[in-house]
Amino acid sequence: MSVCTSCGHETREGAKFCDACGAVLAAAAPAREQRKTVTVLFCDVTGSTALGERLDPEALRTLLARYFEHMSAIIGSHGGTVEKFIGDAVMAVFGVPQLHEDDALRAVRAAIEMRDALPGLGVEGRIGVATGEVVTGTKERLATGDTVNVAARLEQAAQPGEVLIGAETLALVRTAVEVEPVEPLSLKGKSRPVPAFRLLAVTGELQRSDGATMVGRDDELQGLRRAWERSGAERTTQLFTIFGTAGMGKSRLAAEFLGSVDARVVRGRCISYGAGITYWPLVEILKQLATTPPDATAAQIIATLLGETPAPITADEIVWAFRKTLEHAAEEQPLVVVFDDLHWAEPALLDLVEHVAVSCRDTPLLLLCMARPELLDRRPGWAGGLLNATSVLLEPLTAADTDALIELLLAGNELSAGLRSRIREAAEGNPLFVEEMLAMVRAAPGGEVVVPPTIQALLAARLDQLDPTERSVLERGSVEGKVFHRGSVEALAPGEPQVPTQLLALVRKELLRPERARLVGEDAFRFRHLLIRDAAYDGLPKSVRAELHRRFATWLIEHDADLVELDEIVGYHLEQAHRYGAELGQPDDPALAAEAFRRLAAAGRRALLRHDLGAALNLLDRAAALVAPDELDLALELDRIDTHFFSGAAGRAVELADELAEQGRARGDRSVELCALIEGGIVRLHTEPEGVTAALDVLLAEALPRFEAEADELALYTASVGVCRVAHMRAQMDAMLGGAERAVALARRLDSPHREKRLAPLVGSGRVSGTTPVRDVLAWLDAGELEGPVRHPALRMSRATSLAMLGRFDEARHIIAVLVVALRDQGATIGVALTGGITAEIERLAGDWEAAAAAALGSCRLYREAGERGWLSTTACLAAGALVHLDRLDEAEALLQEAVALGASEDILTQMLARQIEARILARRGDPAEAERLAHEAVTLAETTDMLDAQGNALADLAETLALIGKREQAVEALRQAAERFERKGNIVSLGRIRGRLAEIEAAAG
Repeated sequence: MSVCTSCGHETREGAKFCDACGAVLAAAAPAREQRKTVTVLFCDVTGSTALGERLDPEALRTLLARYFEHMSAIIGSHGGTVEKFIGDAVMAVFGVPQLHEDDALRAVRAAIEMRDALPGLGVEGRIGVATGEVVTGTKERLATGDTVNVAARLEQAAQPGEVLIGAETLALVRTAVEVEPVEPLSLKGKSRPVPAFRLLAVTGELQRSDGATMVGRDDELQGLRRAWERSGAERTTQLFTIFGTAGMGKSRLAAEFLGSVDARVVRGRCISYGAGITYWPLVEILKQLATTPPDATAAQIIATLLGETPAPITADEIVWAFRKTLEHAAEEQPLVVVFDDLHWAEPALLDLVEHVAVSCRDTPLLLLCMARPELLDRRPGWAGGLLNATSVLLEPLTAADTDALIELLLAGNELSAGLRSRIREAAEGNPLFVEEMLAMVRAAPGGEVVVPPTIQALLAARLDQLDPTERSVLERGSVEGKVFHRGSVEALAPGEPQVPTQLLALVRKELLRPERARLVGEDAFRFRHLLIRDAAYDGLPKSVRAELHRRFATWLIEHDADLVELDEIVGYHLEQAHRYGAELGQPDDPALAAEAFRRLAAAGRRALLRHDLGAALNLLDRAAALVAPDELDLALELDRIDTHFFSGAAGRAVELADELAEQGRARGDRSVELCALIEGGIVRLHTEPEGVTAALDVLLAEALPRFEAEADELALYTASVGVCRVAHMRAQMDAMLGGAERAVALARRLDSPHREKRLAPLVGSGRVSGTTPVRDVLAWLDAGELEGPVRHPALRMSRATSLAMLGRFDEARHIIAVLVVALRDQGATIGVALTGGITAEIERLAGDWEAAAAAALGSCRLYREAGERGWLSTTACLAAGALVHLDRLDEAEALLQEAVALGASEDILTQMLARQIEARILARRGDPAEAERLAHEAVTLAETTDMLDAQGNALADLAETLALIGKREQAVEALRQAAERFERKGNIVSLGRIRGRLAEIEAAAG
């Protein structure tokens, strides 16, 4: 049992409020370890050695005893806890045993009062104050962490009579203090200078902003106005209470209402601590009213309450006299009395408000109260029995209202769509959170969205006020995530028999809400705000987090082994358990790391199968972090290189390949080194292609016999892909197709469907671009050999291109339009760029040169942003060719110069296209000899390939060049050869166009 310090009543263990008088009980010392953000204060006497020489030992002891006693009293009056005395120094912690959202403000107030008291005690001293995360509840001391060291160092750096505070403290009290910066301090034990500020004065309370124009509270505002209208029309007292969690907009709603009424407004604010706080709001209100009730007795009581006379008064007398004062004031003008932060009110003040609401007679008076839902914990039936009482609970803003608020707060300033979205998601409809996050973004342009320290302190303090069992349930739920299940909490809190009861209590307190369960037979709950979940989780010591994550993973496997995302979820929790253990220097658990690795890698490869590259990157990189430094997982590293490249991070893919090659060399493993070099060479074909094809030839000549001898199927797969890419650069598409099909067989033997899927674009491209007739390509696609989980989006590009060759343009366009949306959602930057090239080809065949140019130019932009050069050089040629048809020759020439500069000499298709287009430009500009030479060179290059369609296009371009310079007979022969290529390919559209052009030339010839 514990004893209430207000009335002496014995209360039940763990109670927060006295059963007899309702007073807030002093929190018991923490019984378990927690992580908390607290404010630490150090105060030390300066010149104590000189004092010892000057004073008698007994006199010195008396002086120091008086100093310690006075400093302790000041600290206690502001809600701090003295941890210990160190020599002449006092160390205090604000936030232990219970956090308050204004702990930093309490600490600086105490610091100023202590500073000012020191001269009267006959000593000089200096003070340091720091805020940060500590571990509390240990047996040895109240707080452990670097924050304690920083506070001590700030105190040592201060001059006599000076208070130095850290930047973290200032961030929490900035609106209530006056400071001046000092030079950053080089503190002992700190690697970098620490910002510090000289505290000059505490100027008042933390300022509250009413924010921008109110949004999303129209119904609540109308309810307030109706209560006010009833008060005036019926000459009655109305009690209206606005409930809402911190930051939900209670003050903003009240300000909007008060700005629209013709009334006298007075207000009193309940404060969270201090001596004599019961009637603090009444004193504020009475001073603003500045009126005396006509009844002499009532006037005498009011004078006493205001401290003007020392006469004793009772609580009942105060209620009566205050009511008389309000009635008298309301006779002169309609009156609104605002009670803010009523959740901090003492029981006597709550009784007074209810009594005034009932007993004021014939008085047009509105009592407007603002409180957090915690008030209902103490007064479940608050004003519930009063006919003239109304209350509203402010819910989070909708997404649309949040966007409107962001727009108002920006006041015309720019903010990227990504930052807007992250602020909206992080704030989850809390107006204060929106305002604070925007302020931080404006203070650090280009920075990430982070949770401001003011919000962190507010949420942490709210959770610290919970019953310990409720807090424990909330913390266990936070381990699962924002949405959690009752069964998991029961599994993680086996000693707590009342989990369902505690969960319902947390729902009533607006911390949780019921949610649809993902697991059969379970109840689920969602944190009302993600930041509440984070605050609960952050309070857990890392050692506890590690154990809870491990236990939750075990529980989930036992209860839902069929969950689709089981590997992702279990892998995450095992990963967290491993990470926290490593951070605490605990012995490594290889089995834990291995299982986390296995789960994350499997999940990453499934993400590759569904072409979700963003998820795959995240999962595979996290799996890699779990591999021991002296170990190597070649398959995973090759997957990471691939995924980074196709996500548009070609530079990072090259870095990973180089790192892997270096690992292979360091381990003396030539096979690993060769795999890395081949994989790196494949990526470099797109980033720095000149000479890479020849280098790959050399590597493959060494690698293939070695890999065959070692029967290393993964290495053989990697080499086979390299063979395909070399053939692709040389425009040997049938050879590429054969190599790709061999690699598919290897992927199947490896049971690697994601690797098989990687090959689909090579197989499809080999058929579409090589000698395979178009109708055979479509028949192969219809047969679905690479259907199911290994179906790659590129196969739809192959289908669209084939359909376009048959003149089925609308079908082709629809396929690409749907594909582009899917690829953008999957984060496949390179895939989106490839679709632009396909669209350009479709529109070229359709004869829409404007659309072809636009599509190709869009692809070029994406390739440039991704740092890709191989496909960019070819696509730039496509764009230039379309621009030539539009007579935009200068633009075409500029693109052509870019393509030539980027394209490798071994990139046959780019070299061929560049010559074709340059020939057409020169022919139009009157340089027939050079145009003809280049056009013939393009055809010669085309004949080294097996790309029938490309050969036909080169011959068609040669014909156009010859026709322009008057060589009609040679033009006709070139067109006949082009027709033969298109006929073999089955390209009906191009064949028809060539035959039409032949007819035109023959007719023009006579």
